[in-house]
Amino acid sequence: MEKSDNLVKVDIYGKEYTVKGDADKSYIESVAEYVDSKMKEVDANVPFESSLRVAILAAMNITDELFSQKSDKTANTEELEEKAKALADKLEETLEGTASAD
Repeated sequence: MEKSDNLVKVDIYGKEYTVKGDADKSYIESVAEYVDSKMKEVDANVPFESSLRVAILAAMNITDELFSQKSDKTANTEELEEKAKALADKLEETLEGTASAD
């Protein structure tokens, strides 16, 4: 992402905000659209009178998604490391067997 330190107007949950960011305009807009969609999703499932409550629950949902992704990434990394070690061990055994046969 290139840095541009720009101002972008976005609409989140029916209110306009001006966001200053280093990211490009389309990235900031897509982040705002995602937050907006999460807030609307929360509101559709459990309508609240307070937009603050909607925002807090949306933030918790987004954080849950982030934590789940991090957990999945860690599990996948550990699995790949185990497979790589098993392959390296097998390769080493094969090479040792070939060297002793010479």
